[in-house]
Amino acid sequence: MIRDAIAAAAAELAAAGIDSARVDAELLAAHAAGVDRAMLRFTEPDAAFYPRYRDVIEQRVRRIPLQHIVGTAPFGPVTVQVGPGVFIPRPETEALLEWAMGLALPPAPTIVDLCSGSGALALALAHTRPAARVIAVEKSDDALAYLRRNCADTGVEVFAADVTAPGLLAELDGSVDLVVANPPYIPDGARLDPEVADHDPAQALFGGPDGMAVIVPIVALAARLLRPHGHLGIEHDDTTSDLTVTAIGAGGTFGEVVARRDLAGRPRFVTAAKIAATKTAQ
Repeated sequence: MIRDAIAAAAAELAAAGIDSARVDAELLAAHAAGVDRAMLRFTEPDAAFYPRYRDVIEQRVRRIPLQHIVGTAPFGPVTVQVGPGVFIPRPETEALLEWAMGLALPPAPTIVDLCSGSGALALALAHTRPAARVIAVEKSDDALAYLRRNCADTGVEVFAADVTAPGLLAELDGSVDLVVANPPYIPDGARLDPEVADHDPAQALFGGPDGMAVIVPIVALAARLLRPHGHLGIEHDDTTSDLTVTAIGAGGTFGEVVARRDLAGRPRFVTAAKIAATKTAQ
């Protein structure tokens, strides 16, 4: 029966070092059976299910990401297509999304998502704020293929560009209400799980010796793009919260600089608001 196949698969995945073995076994069973996970208890598939299930479990044992096997990744209120060449959105980033969703923004805000990857953040914010103008910026050709596919027919605008390039989006200077970014931020040489090290693109992971090589230019870009009182949220490595706070606080452009934690309690992102310019006394 299917429950016996799932139990055996979960044990096999656990033996391969996968922490989420039972969940993955159920999700892959649902994928192989073509049903929602919640319907597994009511499902007894035909004989063709079992070789399909065996195949996907063998892939997962080899530490191929579950999201690559099923071809999609859930993120907040949306699901995006993913695969080799694009960073898989993680639950940790949903804390940044939750913060952004809770902001008091204008009725039709302009939102810029930097290092957009699959477009998960941009799409989730567009879903939450249908009247927003949402711009997703990405430089990787492989990631752009997924970004364009995921954003097709959604209204999200896709820009192929390097976020460190001078003059990026200059036409928006001083008018953006929210900038969010999940940039490459892992310090070079960090040890990673096989799913990440072997399958996520390195250019989406590593941010130089201290993980700040892309974060620092993003802060400067956000300072230029944001309107007074506009908001910034940047995800970072759990070892670089203090460095990110310092980078954002330097120069006096931003106030309300707050280090925040993800749903697991780890330091994960920093938020700030652009300070309104003060008039010089005559």
